[in-house]
Formats: sequence, C-alpha cells, structure tokens
Amino acid sequence: MFGAIAGDIIGSVYEWKNVKSTDFELFSSGSTFTDDTVLTVAVADCILKDGDYTATLKTYGRRFPHAGYGKSFYKWLFSESTAPYYSFGNGAAMRVSPVGFAGHTLEKVLEEAKRSAEVTHNHPEGIKGAQVTAAAVFLARTGKDKEEIKQYLAGFSGYDLEQTLDEIRPHYSFDVTCQGSVPQAVRAFLESTDYEDAIRKAISLGGDSDTIACITGGIAQAYYKEIPHFILKKTKELLAPDLLAVVEEFNRKFNLEY
Repeated sequence: MFGAIAGDIIGSVYEWKNVKSTDFELFSSGSTFTDDTVLTVAVADCILKDGDYTATLKTYGRRFPHAGYGKSFYKWLFSESTAPYYSFGNGAAMRVSPVGFAGHTLEKVLEEAKRSAEVTHNHPEGIKGAQVTAAAVFLARTGKDKEEIKQYLAGFSGYDLEQTLDEIRPHYSFDVTCQGSVPQAVRAFLESTDYEDAIRKAISLGGDSDTIACITGGIAQAYYKEIPHFILKKTKELLAPDLLAVVEEFNRKFNLEY
C-alpha cells in the first residue's frame, strides 16, 4: 500500500498547483498525506478486521477531519446517516488499492471493490472506478503484463486506455469523477518504466494530482514490486504513526514488504 500512499503525499502539493511536466520536486515542506491516505488505510484496516466499511470509514475520517475530503463525503462523514449518496467521484477508486493487494481471485477482488465503494459511491461509475483500480492492482500483482492488464480493464470498463499521456495532458483539467481520472491514472501506469516514473507521469497530467498519483501508485507498486528507498523512507516519516502501524500490519499479513 505504500505505493498508493506515497503517490498521495507526493501529489499533495500539486493538486492546486498543477505541473504539466515530469520534472518536479518529489517532496517539499508542504508534502503531506491527505484524505486519499486516510481512507486507503481505513479500507486496509477493514480488511484486516473483517469490519464494516461504513463504520470504519467514518471512524477514520472523524479522526482526521481536516484531511481534505470532498464536500459530499464530508457531509456524510459527520452526519448520522449511513446511507450512500450516489457518488461517481474518484474517492471510491483512491481508497481501494488494499482490496487488490489482499484478494485471492479476480472475482473476489471485483466483489470486494464493489462492497468498499457502494457504502458511499453507489453510482455505477463510482463502483466501476473502484473495480477497475482494484482489478489493475490484482492483475499487476499476479504477473500479468501491461498489454493483458490494458485489454482486460478496457473490456471490463469501456474506458479509453489508448489515448496517450501526450494527447491527454494539453487539454486535461481538474476532474474528480471516476470516469474523468481513473483512465488517466491507469494510462500513466501503462506508459511508465518504474515506480518513480509512474508517479511523475501521473502528476504531470495535472488535475486532481494527489488522487491520480495515489491510484497510479498502487498499481505501479503491485507491478514493479519495488519503491525507491528514499521515497519509502520519506513516506514513512510523513505518515501518522497510527496509520503507519496499520499499513505495516497489512503488509506483513499480505507479504507486501518491498
């Protein structure tokens, strides 16, 4: 999961100050984990404890109330309601990577991704975004090559995964929908040469930089099975100790120590 979390932290300073280049500083004084990380760890904790997604997301979200949640999620988070709000935002996709790392079969991963999404994001596009991300992580983790991953995801989702980053980048702007950010995140992975390159390519698109990099980062970790030591070290330093403890427990259980 550190791949997704590092992507979030690196992208955090570029969400509202987009760069359209792969040449940028990875970490700065403003680098921090955001809602992407908090909710990713919440999903991991839920998997570890076979817990309830609604209750766990609310518990984690309320512990970190200023992490940068979207307006609809924030309203749901601090309400008494447990009903989903038919969202197709990319929040369903940004938090789902643990499902892809923990699942034993693609069928189970798709089922669990739907469960993790629909407690808030019960719109078909919200569920699909989560399933595509989790499936990409699972397929990457289990040895599929990039062409196999691309063909499966495109066939499952109908997303256009052929458009190159160079074609996307000039016209791409802030888009927090699953359908407007998940395909771009996947494409960044597909064009990458290693983990760091994947994160740089994801952030170079602009838009919702931390979330795109979070999605790309989870897939890239699963595929390359290596995160540069300096990125991993800095990520651990910036992560809240209680969140780090959950990630390390999850990594031990699912053998994700790279």
